[in-house]
Amino acid sequence: MRRVVVALLLCASTRPLVAEDWPQFLGPRRNATSAESGVLPWGRQGPKRLWSKPVGPGYAGPVVVGERLIVFHRLGDEEVVECWRTDGTPVWKAGYPTAFEDDFGKGDGPRSTPAVVRDTVVTLGADGWLHAWSLASGKKLWGRNIMSDYQVPRNFFGVGTSPLVVDGRVLVNVGGKNAGIVAFALDTGKEIWRATNDGASYSSPTLAVINDSTQAVFFTRNGVVVLEPHTGRELFSMRWRSRIDASVNAATPLILGDTAFFSTSYDTGALLLRLRKDGADKLWDTDELMTNHYNTCVHRDGYLFGFHGRQESGPSFRCVELKSQSVMWEQRRFGCGSMILVGNEIIVLTERGELLLVAATPRAYQERARAVVFESGPVRAQIALADGRLYARDQKVLACFALR
Repeated sequence: MRRVVVALLLCASTRPLVAEDWPQFLGPRRNATSAESGVLPWGRQGPKRLWSKPVGPGYAGPVVVGERLIVFHRLGDEEVVECWRTDGTPVWKAGYPTAFEDDFGKGDGPRSTPAVVRDTVVTLGADGWLHAWSLASGKKLWGRNIMSDYQVPRNFFGVGTSPLVVDGRVLVNVGGKNAGIVAFALDTGKEIWRATNDGASYSSPTLAVINDSTQAVFFTRNGVVVLEPHTGRELFSMRWRSRIDASVNAATPLILGDTAFFSTSYDTGALLLRLRKDGADKLWDTDELMTNHYNTCVHRDGYLFGFHGRQESGPSFRCVELKSQSVMWEQRRFGCGSMILVGNEIIVLTERGELLLVAATPRAYQERARAVVFESGPVRAQIALADGRLYARDQKVLACFALR
């Protein structure tokens, strides 16, 4: 999952550029941060579009491993997982029936971004189908429906958490009774352990390493849960959620050294915890600093950059300092969008289909490039960056752009 390939590429500066895979939701470290470099600003027409292909509806982001690109979307009455080469050439295609219909008209495609580990692709559909596929051939290795297996009540917008794979275990916030979080064997799909009674959220779990101890950090419907990923032993839990039942927790926890940042909307706000080997301590929480509705912040040098406010009301784009809990600057009525931090710049793809390059600085909002690249919104799938190429999609097209 953290394979880094260093390639010497011919460029004007002749400096070596780093290329790495984007194998899961929010990238190799699940923090929407890339180790790549050499991204250049683009003009009003946007960066060069290398190719584009039609896709069906969905909010699952593309993932890239080596020369393989995985796309998860809906075509007719099937949820479909496809493997293409990074030049857009088809390799294989697999699918299974679905009857999912969103009760609120937000779209019927899958919401969860796949995860690729070695030769296995893991997908989680909107109606709860958890599958593993061979990356090489597309052969189905196993499949099970977590909604029916664990008697999970239907959530507002279907299943939307992206699986986390660690040491042969697929960790999912299932949301069942006595099965709030479940670990499945990557090779067989069989249950390894189950823990908590927490309901399912739209947030995706992440990993933290504290004193050489790996911890799985979840933001469930109820609040914070920290577990040992191998055993499911609970290290810490804290109820932290909106008082409003008609609410969701959707942003992924952001691990910053030995601290974990959580954010949600609905008059709840932001929470910072200090993680310990055997628990956690609350440092602060506030509803005035950063209230992520569903997009996860990015972090650079003690500053967070993210979307503050409800999606429906047009969130602002903010830079905040964690240490002082201060707002450094704010662009009002900016709207939501997915982001990737690359060096000292942030690539932003807004829900309206605008691609922006923004300086990751606390001094002021500095926009270095802007172009409309999609016409069919809403554009909500997480973008992916691998080997200087940006992969992005709306509800009809997936496109590949050259960024260097």
